[in-house]
Amino acid sequence: MKICIYGAGSIGGWIGAAFAQAGLRPNVVARGATLEALQRDGLVLVRGGQRTSVPVHAVADPAALGVQDLVVIAVKAPALAGVAQRIAPLLGPDTVVLTAMNGVPWWFLDGGFGGELTGRRLAAVDPDGAIAAAIPSRHVVGAVVHASCSLDAPGVVRHHFGNGLIVGEPSGQATERVRALVELLVRGGIEARVSPQIQKDVWYKLWGNMTVNPISALTGATTDLVLADDLVRDFVSTVMREAQAIGTRIGLPIAETPEDRHAVTRKLGAFKTSMLQDVEAGRAVELDALVGAVRELGQLSGVPTPFTDALLGLARLQARGLGLYPAA
Repeated sequence: MKICIYGAGSIGGWIGAAFAQAGLRPNVVARGATLEALQRDGLVLVRGGQRTSVPVHAVADPAALGVQDLVVIAVKAPALAGVAQRIAPLLGPDTVVLTAMNGVPWWFLDGGFGGELTGRRLAAVDPDGAIAAAIPSRHVVGAVVHASCSLDAPGVVRHHFGNGLIVGEPSGQATERVRALVELLVRGGIEARVSPQIQKDVWYKLWGNMTVNPISALTGATTDLVLADDLVRDFVSTVMREAQAIGTRIGLPIAETPEDRHAVTRKLGAFKTSMLQDVEAGRAVELDALVGAVRELGQLSGVPTPFTDALLGLARLQARGLGLYPAA
């Protein structure tokens, strides 16, 4: 089986190490220091006190690999357009593309739900349709990651906690290819399961991190401090209720209250969000996939989002000032 990891960051490395543990040698598309480290040392996974190195075949040019059976896209949303421009050599008629990314994906409304919004392209995540044209949804199996990983160095992934991966077809069908993928991931040590509606899992995770991510990036605060402030927590809850109303309108209802979700987040302790880590490292932020797409879905479904709009505007202004988000 030919497997390619496109984006050998923390999550891509975690998944790639699982495939290696399942007895496969993954291909990896990488660049710069990451490419050099992977070619020299292989992919290194640090879990607890154990350090494991697995061999990978790392290249800079996807054309050097040819058609793959499975391509895992594990990049931050701002990098996806660049992946779409270069991914063609990896895709054959039957190639599966597993998207392990945060936020609302380009294929989100391709699953037959959403009423009048079914099949609608979201400009926030695919402005000109180039991503959907390069990676048609028929190739896609979606994934929601429930694991925390970080990079100690290029090609060196540290696993902190969580070991879950929810996967599913945009259509919701339990196809043979999605069942086989779950079996492979489980064989590699990941707690994977098939979702009957992957968009619901995407939306639920987004519901929890679309607020604390940008707020932590704005303030430099860890999640425990964000939720410890009564005024900030009330603001977070209000934004979450706007997203909850959108979900209900498009067929993705959430039965919990924001307070229920806060209790889950508090269990993480003094956790530094991925967006705060990106700001500190000078990397582009995922505002469009995490917040902009929610605002757009509100506009399309007729749900007012004044607090979501405010959060997006403030976070966008900060990110533009730091050069981490495109200028207006």
